Amino acid sequence: MAAPRAVVVLSGKRKSGKDFVAEELRSRLGPDVCTVLRLSGPLKEQFAKEHGLDFERLLDATEYKERYRHDMIRWGEEKRRADPGCFCRSAVKGAAQPVWVVSDARRLSDVEWFRSGYGDAVQTVRVVADEETRKKRNWVFVAGVDDAESECGLDRGVPFDWVITNNGDGAALDEQLEALLQIFPIGVPNPIRRGPRPLQGWGNLNGRWERTLSNVENPPVSCAASRAVGSARRERILPLCSAP
Repeated sequence: MAAPRAVVVLSGKRKSGKDFVAEELRSRLGPDVCTVLRLSGPLKEQFAKEHGLDFERLLDATEYKERYRHDMIRWGEEKRRADPGCFCRSAVKGAAQPVWVVSDARRLSDVEWFRSGYGDAVQTVRVVADEETRKKRNWVFVAGVDDAESECGLDRGVPFDWVITNNGDGAALDEQLEALLQIFPIGVPNPIRRGPRPLQGWGNLNGRWERTLSNVENPPVSCAASRAVGSARRERILPLCSAP
């Protein structure tokens, strides 16, 4: 499996729109370049096997999943205490695209696992929405869920590289996603500003993704999205955006 060139780790509260943002990134970059990884996928699959439940129904947003949410949270915590990286390792198996978007990091151990494995390729993104917007998306506070570590584990202690506000304003979200997409190396398509950029810019050479496109203008990194980093972090991002 080739090492990814960029790993975008999303986190946020229930109904903040993490999955929507993840799918928007995949749509704009293209499925050959970007894959969405869900840490909850292997968790729910194993939980369903051990408890004789319908795995497919645990993946959707129905009452069936909510019925077992408390039990899944407790079960997942037990598994993570024994092996903090168990679900992260399962989620990345078979991922072959150069850009990974992790749609549902929930704990500091999730972020630390990706940072320890992929270093400067990792960008942490907090997706936020105000409470009124979340309520319009059918969010209701549930004790034991919304005050549990699975929802609050990243409220503190993580200096997010990006903060994306997703309150239903499509134009504002587009502007923020445009800024985020500027971090990706040459060869990744960015249809927001310039239309698709050539996919032949990626080449899987000896098990590593390399840039093969030359003489392509490098758009500046935009400051439109909220950044929670200083100049030192920016210096780590800019080389990824420079033409070879």
